[in-house]
Amino acid sequence: MIEKDIKKQYENIAKLAVEVASERLGSDIVLLDTSEVSSFSDYFVIISAETDRHIDSIATDITRAIRDEKIHISHKEGSGSGGWMLLEFSGLVVHIFKKNIREYYDLEGLWNRAKEILRLQ
Repeated sequence: MIEKDIKKQYENIAKLAVEVASERLGSDIVLLDTSEVSSFSDYFVIISAETDRHIDSIATDITRAIRDEKIHISHKEGSGSGGWMLLEFSGLVVHIFKKNIREYYDLEGLWNRAKEILRLQ
């Protein structure tokens, strides 16, 4: 029962990240359930952003919203100026890319065995 409760909490913060990214005009937002194919994360959120500053803004707002739920970021990597940023929370990894960088790394292709929960264009 506790494991189900924790997974539900991870799912809820993943959906919160999707909601914030959508409100901040992120595009092609994908939520993947990686719990069956990853040992380090239950969910991935993948987001496209238009500019370096847009990446930074989305990342800041997602971090703030999840922190308001008493969950703190455990790892942050990359930067808007690099065209990609990773935010890691318990059970959730958020990737924010410029479109061309996202296409290059093709995380959806690499994690094609993960279950797609939702996609917002």
